[in-house]
Amino acid sequence: MKRKITVGSRDSALALWQTRWVVEQLEKQNPEVTFEIITMKTKGDKMLDVALAKIGDKGLFTKELEVAMQRREIDFAVHSLKDLPTVLPEGLTIGAVCKRDNPGDALISKDGRKLEELPRGARIGTSSLRRCAQLLNYRPDFQLESLRGNLNTRMKKLVSERLDAIILAAAGITRMGWEDMIAEIIPFDICLPAVGQGAIAVECREDDQDIVELLKGVEHPATRAATNAERALLRRLEGGCQIPIGAFGEVVKEKLTLTAIVATLDGSQVIRAQGEAAVDQAIQLGIEVAEKLLDMGGKKILQQVRSGE
Repeated sequence: MKRKITVGSRDSALALWQTRWVVEQLEKQNPEVTFEIITMKTKGDKMLDVALAKIGDKGLFTKELEVAMQRREIDFAVHSLKDLPTVLPEGLTIGAVCKRDNPGDALISKDGRKLEELPRGARIGTSSLRRCAQLLNYRPDFQLESLRGNLNTRMKKLVSERLDAIILAAAGITRMGWEDMIAEIIPFDICLPAVGQGAIAVECREDDQDIVELLKGVEHPATRAATNAERALLRRLEGGCQIPIGAFGEVVKEKLTLTAIVATLDGSQVIRAQGEAAVDQAIQLGIEVAEKLLDMGGKKILQQVRSGE
């Protein structure tokens, strides 16, 4: 009789695509195991009429799945890594970080225009303070509109709310098979992505050695190193949805590079720092680049954003 493993997922189309992808890889490697997917709604899925920055982001899209793991109702859960807080609940760990897809932000415009071609005062939909700050730094004339909901809902709002464009994570668009709708992947010198964007993470219980071992089959070491650096930076800056922070780590020729920004909410100031280290120094690199940002004026910006000035 096959052993059954229970997998937790949010119930959105994108979350299910990601979970099924992970399960398919594991099924190929473990034909003696059967997997059952259990879906659930998280707080972030239910509160769609409030901007993410106003809800708070500690486990907004993960807590219900984590509670189910702690209660041993599911064996592991599949997440977008960017949704996972940098400090996990006690007893849980990231069992695998899968190979990253395109980490960038995708511009979808009603007439296929690129960012620089959008009209003056263009209305752009996004739920991210990080995107808003960097876009306003690039073009202060842009009108940024709050955009919540799953991918399907946000795509419909491009038309229903008469927006000139919307911005979504490129990886999600690609996974849903909608690449032909992308007008442009926004260059990193204009908009750095969210920490962990484009990567899938699998969370499990630390003490479940069978599952920890099983998940090694979908681990991608270079993505793990890059995102470890990004997450260490975010943890040092104590940032989240409420603070505009962008970061991108990449392994090139056995070296890990990390670029990051901290910005004011209005985009009037964007501070950028970079660093490089050996791949096994990922966490230290994240902390070092965070310290650079703080020393360059990031500390003052963070204090201002947190105090609501």
